[in-house]
Amino acid sequence: MAEMLWKPSDESIRQSNMHRFMQLINAKYNQKFTQYAPLYAWSVRNIPDFWASLWEFADIIHSKPYDQVVDDIGKMPGARWFSGAHLNFAENLLRHRDGQTALIFKGEGQSSVRITYAHLYDEVARVAKSLRALGIKPGDRVVGFIPNMPQAIIAMLAAASIGAIWSSCSPDFGIKGVLDRFGQIQPRVIFTADGYFFKGKKIDSLERMASILKELRSIERVVVVPYTEPAPDIRGLPNAVHWEDFRAKEAGLQIRFEQLPFEHPLYIMYSSGTTGLPKCMVQSAGGILVHHLKELMLHTNLTRADTLFYFTTCGWMMWNWLTSSLAVGATLVLFDGNPFHPHAGALWEMAQDEKITVFGTSAGYITALMNSGVKPGRQYDLKPLRAVLSTGSPLSVEGFEFIYREVKSDLQLASISGGTDLNGCFALGNPMGPVYAGELQCRGLAMDVHAFDAEGRSVINQHGELVCCKPFPSMPIYFWDDPEGKKYRGAYFYVYPNVWRHGDFITINERGGVVIYGRSDATLNPGGVRIGTAEIYSILALMPEIADSLVIGQSWKNDVRVILFVKLPEGEQLTEALRRKIRDTIRNLASPRHVPAKIIAVPGIPYTLNMKKVEMAVKKVIDGEPVVNKDALGNPEVLDFYANIKELQED
Repeated sequence: MAEMLWKPSDESIRQSNMHRFMQLINAKYNQKFTQYAPLYAWSVRNIPDFWASLWEFADIIHSKPYDQVVDDIGKMPGARWFSGAHLNFAENLLRHRDGQTALIFKGEGQSSVRITYAHLYDEVARVAKSLRALGIKPGDRVVGFIPNMPQAIIAMLAAASIGAIWSSCSPDFGIKGVLDRFGQIQPRVIFTADGYFFKGKKIDSLERMASILKELRSIERVVVVPYTEPAPDIRGLPNAVHWEDFRAKEAGLQIRFEQLPFEHPLYIMYSSGTTGLPKCMVQSAGGILVHHLKELMLHTNLTRADTLFYFTTCGWMMWNWLTSSLAVGATLVLFDGNPFHPHAGALWEMAQDEKITVFGTSAGYITALMNSGVKPGRQYDLKPLRAVLSTGSPLSVEGFEFIYREVKSDLQLASISGGTDLNGCFALGNPMGPVYAGELQCRGLAMDVHAFDAEGRSVINQHGELVCCKPFPSMPIYFWDDPEGKKYRGAYFYVYPNVWRHGDFITINERGGVVIYGRSDATLNPGGVRIGTAEIYSILALMPEIADSLVIGQSWKNDVRVILFVKLPEGEQLTEALRRKIRDTIRNLASPRHVPAKIIAVPGIPYTLNMKKVEMAVKKVIDGEPVVNKDALGNPEVLDFYANIKELQED
């Protein structure tokens, strides 16, 4: 039984948005809910009523009301949401136009910059006017190759106000990675910065931008934001203009928000691209709006009084999720740079200085923080902090315990999990419920999530495939250049017809908590027993002798054997004594089935640019298969080591 680490006070429950929403449901539908579990059960049985109530609760700004919530709740993919409704995504995010701070930008080594909601509206109005002057219209693509800075949000909102489709990549993407994404969607305008800062160094972006533009012929205008230099030289970029020269000069402009159908496209997001050309997932303005507001208002309990931070780049869906917080009226903290520069406590010092109430990050960052020796709760004043969010990969039990021991004992730690595909979560936080070590608190409201066994049966307290059995508004409306929907159906629906198979390996327990074990396509099957790689990683995280690790299953003699690659701290050696200790620890804390057949020291572990381990890429290298899109990796050079390892050819 997992240990309970925290539970909310009765007062905080009563004051939560989730509790207020529960009272709305009780009054509208003659219910008597006091706990989350029965509300969740009702929401998946009554999906149209749930989303109609969320529309009301979130006060969605619209010019035409909807005729029906969903046309066919049994159709997946292809269910149509809120037909008849017309709205504008940017109008909903810019509903607040007052003197409260909307954005705080902290670039690495820079002083904080603040922008109020009134100023934000004015900036969006100026850029929107300039985009319209270029002839940008609904459906055109506008993109960003840009750091996580206010101009990225301003450009996105300006594009969305017109009904253009926004897509973005982080500036640490390589040239091929950018072209593999933007080259498919043929954008007309690109926003970039002259460069960015990382570990105290200036990194130039304009040279890469010049190479990108040679191939990306659809671009009509390049808008360059000065960041590392006050007046960067842009003469080498065709059709380039500085930000200040691009945005309209007039103040006090009114934005003409195009009123568009609920399912009008808003974002193009990308699969990681580690197994082929990235898939371009098109998501709707209305679907993203209502889904994000459900997660932000109800599951994160976000209000205007909050200051929310998420450590992300513009190439990760958490940037889109963070940006939607503007619709709630909260203050958003944007950070760009290395989170451990100039010292390992840099983000917590920022949390102290900016009085952050909700601190979002990745499990990988928390693991690195544990190994850094930083004790944020002792070194910094974190009184305002009420919640920590973690995603990107499963957070270990030790990670949970570290947060409560070394950050703050009285806060909600919400490990959240979903994906770029839905731009949101399947399982996440519940401000009305307790936190158990290693568990995501709950499945999201109106998300009919189950763990399916090998026979496609829903199971409790057993490992299974994460599936969602009913449609939800933020599903992609289609994939780009997929007119018959073959790529879309193949991505999620080829295993269980009419059921979304996400590709994660999970357990759902009797109280509704969820444990994520990693990608099911990386699941190990020694002797036919299914093992999630996260089970091994959580054990190795306890061993200071190991800096990082990666686990794969190698096909061997008509079975699968577990191979463990370990990166050791600088100067350390993989001795036979350390091998024995690793095996004994895994055997004692997991099972003999989890014990690796081979333990091999490596100089590095490959990660995507979004800091996810890429087990499948290593497995492909070992099996002699090509890794077709190494540009999706942050450190592709380390893959070379994994080719032709002699130990893998031996018993």
